[in-house]
Amino acid sequence: MADLTSAGRRPLTIARVIGVLERGGAQLSALRLSAALRSEGFDTRLYAGDATDEGIALAAAFDVPVETFARDAHLQWVPSTDFAQWLRPRLADADLVHAHMFGAWWAAAAVVPDGVPLVASEHNAMTWPYGDHVAQARAAAGRLAAFFAHGPAARGFAESLGVPQSRRLEGRSIVDGFDARPLPGLPSPRVTFAGRLHPEKGVDVLLEALALIPDPPVTLLLGDGPLRESLTARSRTLGLADRVLLPGWVRSPGSYISGASLHVVPSREEAWSQSAVLALGLGVPVLASAVEGLPVTLAQGRGVLVPPEDPEELARAIDELLHGRGVPDPTPGRVYAARFTPEQIAPYYADTYRRLMPRQPATPRQPYVSPQRASDARM
Repeated sequence: MADLTSAGRRPLTIARVIGVLERGGAQLSALRLSAALRSEGFDTRLYAGDATDEGIALAAAFDVPVETFARDAHLQWVPSTDFAQWLRPRLADADLVHAHMFGAWWAAAAVVPDGVPLVASEHNAMTWPYGDHVAQARAAAGRLAAFFAHGPAARGFAESLGVPQSRRLEGRSIVDGFDARPLPGLPSPRVTFAGRLHPEKGVDVLLEALALIPDPPVTLLLGDGPLRESLTARSRTLGLADRVLLPGWVRSPGSYISGASLHVVPSREEAWSQSAVLALGLGVPVLASAVEGLPVTLAQGRGVLVPPEDPEELARAIDELLHGRGVPDPTPGRVYAARFTPEQIAPYYADTYRRLMPRQPATPRQPYVSPQRASDARM
């Protein structure tokens, strides 16, 4: 907990709860927001349900203290009373709780103290891969002071739960790297993709499309995930081994995207693409599948859309854009991307938090000290 300010009031404490902490877009959004809110007078403590080693390291890179509950518990999608009870003492001294993903805000709703505002964020469509928990979600939604919905599917979900329109707010993510310069030695021309190597991202469709182009461009697949090995094998089968490169997960993809000929987002589902907005901000043409929130992101001529699951159409559009046909004017994309800098997003959340909080007392609450931190203090 930070020291009291000179005015005798403590900085405001946000307990941020996340269903699964891994290297993904929702997690980066939460961590970037936590870092940006320091300038607005907020301290953040992060409590994770599931966590990977890479996710814990990512939190450390943003200097956000984190405690984790479990591994492989599917707490993005599943309600857990054990997780709720683990959270209870950790939320007791928070000024506001912001929970990301259903399992996190369900658990927080069960134990957050009366008078402490609870807000939720959903970053993805709710597909319920581990059982239908709509009834539990609807019951927990009544405790929410606000619901930040990232994309049309999340907005529809909040509405279906009965969250009042006044409490349904636009979820906004911070994107950084708009000042990136290309790394030396990158191939040119080149196509880029950035995201998890997961079926929902449609990277396999991109490979099939590249194989249909007579002289396919060098393509960088920035990211990691469960499909890495199968994508590597498929690129060899398609004769693309020397054209498709997998550098792995990179924290700053802008250095690869900057100066690219084209950035492709071939997703099967996508609430809002951080990599698409990064490319727009860098002046790189964006080609995406017309699913969920991507038509909004690329509206008003900011990018080019093709049907999902259609390698032929994707190949045609890649070839057209690489030959300079139908390339969007970069100016509208740069203007749109400028809305998602830390300087724009942090005040949006800070103002919402302050509006929801009761008037803060001059005397601080007794802070929760984790067993690990208490042990460290005794050493």
